[in-house]
Amino acid sequence: MAIDLNHVSRLDVEVGELPKTMAAWVIREERLGEPKDAFQLEEIEVPEPRAFEVIVRVMAAGVNYNNVWAALGQPVSVMKYGDHPEYGHHIGGSDASGIVWKVGPGVTRWKPGDQVVIHCNQASYEDPEVHGLDPMAAPSQRIWGYETTWGSFAQFTKVQAQQLLHKPAGLTWAEAASYGLAYFTAYRMLITRCNMRAGDRVLIWGAAGGLGVFATQLCATAGAHCVGVVSSPQKGELVERLGAVGYIDRNEFSGMMRTGTETPEQEKARFQVCREFAKRVKSILGELPDIVFEHVGQATFPTSVYTVKPFGKVVICAATTGFNLDFDVRYLWMKQKEIIGSHFANAYECVKANELIESGQIRPVIWRTMGFEGVAEAHQLMLENRHLGKIAILVGADSEDLGRTAEGLSAIYAEVGG
Repeated sequence: MAIDLNHVSRLDVEVGELPKTMAAWVIREERLGEPKDAFQLEEIEVPEPRAFEVIVRVMAAGVNYNNVWAALGQPVSVMKYGDHPEYGHHIGGSDASGIVWKVGPGVTRWKPGDQVVIHCNQASYEDPEVHGLDPMAAPSQRIWGYETTWGSFAQFTKVQAQQLLHKPAGLTWAEAASYGLAYFTAYRMLITRCNMRAGDRVLIWGAAGGLGVFATQLCATAGAHCVGVVSSPQKGELVERLGAVGYIDRNEFSGMMRTGTETPEQEKARFQVCREFAKRVKSILGELPDIVFEHVGQATFPTSVYTVKPFGKVVICAATTGFNLDFDVRYLWMKQKEIIGSHFANAYECVKANELIESGQIRPVIWRTMGFEGVAEAHQLMLENRHLGKIAILVGADSEDLGRTAEGLSAIYAEVGG
């Protein structure tokens, strides 16, 4: 059945009542490939909420690279794990803002009509790790909208009640949908895993990117001093605006990037550039950094381990240039440095981080807002690296100005990306 995109923002049901079907951008195993082909608009049956679940009317959704992977079926197909085998299809989207539409049995904190933001961590309530260690350690842990069927690129989505956060009143629907995955990841990395304190010195790779813009603001809010590595002076100006004490254009030190195929002579030259980079970091911060904020991986990790101060911490959540890391381990053990892995955040961390958004101490950074028809295009832009920052998608909202219910600091609109 053809879907009229002009009517996606309109509903024929009241709050508390679900329609039989909805419009959704769907990936199926038989068409895995480039996002422009993998994502197709379909009419899908609306799910009912089970115990401790909530159906949210999606007003806006955020775009992340995880659903480029979902479209490609690489590095693994999402169709083979999570709850996809049960339902046979994938609706992507791991960031969203919306309205609670219907609640399942056992839900008492939220009611139909509540305006919410959704965080993307799910875990079974039956796992003991959820109740005494950390939900991120639970064997059932998965990322909603990537390892689950019901993501945000649809008129309605199904989530666990614990995923809901109060929507910041000062933000539009699009702005509120833009920050969750990246921001909550950065919060856990710095605040929980590294216990960052006032006065700490921090080196942030990709400081003008999706993670970096939040890491930079968290440093400024916490009273830490950070220097950001960026790809242009214009992006350096942005990170200084966000609170960095300075920036380094990585193009000045391109020779420090590790490929893993260097000859001994090339590695010697690379290491010399790495040393010069560390000197520049120290000259800006006054001392070598206590913390290095890593997500680049193979290309930068040897430099991170070398540059962080003795007893310092390298915290890493991703490896965008490759996950096979090699480095001179002498600089690790002899200087007693730490390598810390981090993955998204638990519900409590998301709540505390969201409070900083509500108070205006942290602000989302957006490049572009697109209509619901732009879901496949947005992911194709990401695949081809033709985007310049965070993209928000309008779903139930038919204008990017809708959703703000109180005065407050709005998002920053800028071209960002490393």
